[in-house]
Amino acid sequence: MSSLADLPLLPKLKLAVVGHVEWVNFLALDKLPQAGIIGHANNSFEAPAGGGAVIAVKMAEILKQPVHFITALGNDELGEKSHQRLKELGLVMHVAWKNKPTRRGISMVDQHGERAITVVGERLTPTSNDELPWNELGDFDGIFVTATDAKGLQFCRKARLIAATPRIGIDILQKSNVHLNALIGSGLDPGETIDPKNLKKEPEFQIATLGAKGGKILPNKYFEAVNLSSPMVDTYGCGDTFAAGVTTGLAANWSLNHAITLGAHMGAKCTTYFGPY
Repeated sequence: MSSLADLPLLPKLKLAVVGHVEWVNFLALDKLPQAGIIGHANNSFEAPAGGGAVIAVKMAEILKQPVHFITALGNDELGEKSHQRLKELGLVMHVAWKNKPTRRGISMVDQHGERAITVVGERLTPTSNDELPWNELGDFDGIFVTATDAKGLQFCRKARLIAATPRIGIDILQKSNVHLNALIGSGLDPGETIDPKNLKKEPEFQIATLGAKGGKILPNKYFEAVNLSSPMVDTYGCGDTFAAGVTTGLAANWSLNHAITLGAHMGAKCTTYFGPY
C-alpha cells in the first residue's frame, strides 16, 4: 500500500452524496451489553451519521471544500438538529422534509473497539418525486449514492462518475438499469453482498472491504489494509470513510490503486478516534 505522500494532488471537484441520515447516540462502554447485566458508558455524544452523512462529511474533509448532500429528514427536532450540524460540518444541504420521525441509532463500542449498532425507525430516503435539484446533477464530477429510488439513480447517472453502496438494493439497481463506475461495500456484511452477475450492467469496479484484512476488487484481486499508527478505538464509519476516499480519487481521474490508497488511509485513520468525525 502506497503512502498518502505518493498520491497526486487533488483538483477542485464538485461532489455530492445522495443518501440517508440517522441521528446516532455514540456510547463508549466498558463492555458490550449482556442479558441481565448493567453496563457503564465512560463517554458519549450524539451526532447526525449513517452512511450518507458520513460519506459526505468525509468528502468535504478530503477536499477542504463544501460537498452537496441530497437527503431526507423528518420534520422534527432531530431533523432540524441534523440539518444544522451537517451544515457546520461542511455540507451544502438539499433536504426533502418528511412528515415522519428522523431515524435514530445507537452505536456502542467497547474498550477493544468491538462495536454493536441498533437503529430505530424507518430510513428516510430522498426520491425522484421530492423537490430536490435532480436536474442539476450533470454539473457534478462525482456522486455517491446510499439511498434513493430507481429514477433518482438515473438522475445521478448524469454526473461524470457515480458510485454506490450495495445497500441501495439490487431491485433498485436492476430497475434503474444504471451502469455504476463503482459499487463499494463491506465484504463482511451479508447485507452488502451482491453478485455482479446478478446485475443487468456490471459496475466498472466492485470493491468489498474486509476489515483488518484489507479488501477485494472483484473478482479476484486483493489489497492490503493500512497499518494503524494508533490503537483502534471505534470502527463506526470507517467503511463509509473508505468509500468517500475511493470515490473522491476516482472523480479526480486517479487510477483505481491511487483511489484505494486514499480510501484505505482515510478509513484506517477513522478507526483511531471515537465516532465517525
